[in-house]
Amino acid sequence: MIHVVREADGPPAGTIVLLHGRGADEHDLLPLLGELDPHRRHRGITLGAPMAIPSAGRHWYAVPRVGYPDPASFAATWAELTAFVDDELALDWPTTVIGGFSQGGVMSYASGWEPDGPSRWILAMSSFIPTVPGWAPDLASRAGLPVAHVHGTLDPVISVAFGRQAKALLEAGGADLL
Repeated sequence: MIHVVREADGPPAGTIVLLHGRGADEHDLLPLLGELDPHRRHRGITLGAPMAIPSAGRHWYAVPRVGYPDPASFAATWAELTAFVDDELALDWPTTVIGGFSQGGVMSYASGWEPDGPSRWILAMSSFIPTVPGWAPDLASRAGLPVAHVHGTLDPVISVAFGRQAKALLEAGGADLL
């Protein structure tokens, strides 16, 4: 998987993985690592989505309609993303944050709440918990999982209603909203 690594200054206290939104690439959120971790205590990894759509940039999945990723492309990129992250961070789960913006936030939810997967802290910005046949969040076993969930009220692409729905689902599932 295409990615950029920003090493910690010294032994890493953990890892921050960031996933860009639709049409961007692995360089888009790289500056955010400096804001989230200005003292470079954590290893940072920014990933590039595996789907490249001519004249539309990189995507994590096809979008037939907002809130409902295309099942086939979602499943393929979710499998690729989780395999990469699992291989890259095999023993680092308690200190890993996976986060993203828009489609990247959706994939962060998907990889952080994957059935039978390791727990990951989640940072989701202007995104939603996906509705996809064959995938459902494993909320029951993740009660108390830290989640930073933010959404702009004027987002012209992903309505704040999606953010509010995600918040309600997270609260009902016992997530520790930060």
